[in-house]
Amino acid sequence: MKINPASAEYLKKAQKLTEEESERLLSRIRGKPARKLEVNKLTTLEALAIQLELDDGLLSEWRENMHAIREQEEKKAKDKEEKAKAKEAKETKDKIQDTL
Repeated sequence: MKINPASAEYLKKAQKLTEEESERLLSRIRGKPARKLEVNKLTTLEALAIQLELDDGLLSEWRENMHAIREQEEKKAKDKEEKAKAKEAKETKDKIQDTL
């Protein structure tokens, strides 16, 4: 995985983080960014900005996946409702025919 330099937008966001938010974000850094931070190839601010960008990407991907899951659930619920209505209509029709 190649680590791209932190964008200016995320560097600004990283600068605005509180100390507690920075600690939480630093605790989630894994892989190459963590190693580069340990050997001082990245500043803490750069590492925070990279992690913010990674988190935003993961969040966006998660949202897309959840949207797809919700659409599938809605489709299943709609299909189930249509089957129930069709079954009810068939039962009503059969009752009417039985009375004749």
